[in-house]
Formats: sequence, structure tokens, C-alpha cells
Amino acid sequence: MTNPLGQAIVYLIQVVFGLYILAVMLRFLFQLVRADFYNPISQAIVKITNLPLIQLRRLIPGLWGVDLASVALLLALQALEVFLVVLIKDGYAGHPWGLVVLSLAQLLRMAIYIFIVAMIIRIVISWINPAAGYNPVVGLLASLTEPLMRPARQIIPPVSGLDLSPLIVFVVLQLILILLIRPLGQIGAALL
Repeated sequence: MTNPLGQAIVYLIQVVFGLYILAVMLRFLFQLVRADFYNPISQAIVKITNLPLIQLRRLIPGLWGVDLASVALLLALQALEVFLVVLIKDGYAGHPWGLVVLSLAQLLRMAIYIFIVAMIIRIVISWINPAAGYNPVVGLLASLTEPLMRPARQIIPPVSGLDLSPLIVFVVLQLILILLIRPLGQIGAALL
């Protein structure tokens, strides 16, 4: 597609959907790791995402502590974004299974990148101000990354006060991206 108007529309669709999908993804991940619900950042995300989720929870109950309404909303929003982008770029809607598989791959990629960015920010904050008092961002970052860091610390305990566990987590997350998510995205793109 070389049409500047079409490119601008695709860009706007990706930005608007991407930001809202990010908010829903963060809400889902915060619920999954049992982050502080009363944290001001958590509360802002809840307010942003509450309207569609309240409606969906009437139809889709949770299962084993997993908010299936959030998962359904994530998949629906991502599939709609992919559908609109493919429609504008290529002029056709694509195959429904391709939309689902590609959407799933993009959501998994987003979740991995959220964890990677959260760990990087947490590491940088620990270097800049290791004895910081309570900060809502630091609390959420710790809640989000600790389920990944704890098992890695059992493999490599801190050495002379230096925590090397993020290296293991980064390697594992990159392997997941390479071995699972990239092939899944390629399958979805081929099905489209």
C-alpha cells in the first residue's frame, strides 16, 4: 500500500487499538500476578478498561482465577485490529483462522515485551535508587516481574549482592519469542 491516507489510517488504528489492548493486557497480567488492586496505576487501568469487561463478565465467567472475559476482550480487540489493517492494506478481510492465530501471536508477543520492559525498568530503578521508599510504579513492577524472577533466583542465587537472575529470564523470554511466538505469527500470516 503506497497510499499516504491509507498508511495514516492504518497507523491511527494501530495506535488506538494498541494503547487500549495494552491497558487490557496490563489489567489481565496484574490480576494474574495478584498485584495491588488499590495501587493508583492499577486503579487507573481498571477505570479505563472496566466498561467492556463488566459487560463481558456477565457472559464469560472466570476460571481457576483467570479472568476469561479479559482474554476474550484481548482476542476480540486484537482480531479486530488485524482485520481492519489487512482490509485497508490488502482490500480483503483474510481468513478467520488466520486472524485468530495472528492475533494470539501478537498478544503473546505483547505480554513477553511487557515483562521484558518491566524487568529493564525495575533493574534501572534499582541502580538509580535502590533504597527507594514506596512508589506505585516500583510496587507494580515488583509484583509483575517477581513470579518470573523467583524461579530464576533458585537457579542462580545473588552473587556478592548482584542479582543475575534477570539474565536467565531474558534468555528464556527471548527463546519463547523465537521458538513459539514467531512461528505462530508466521502460521497466522500464512493462513490470512
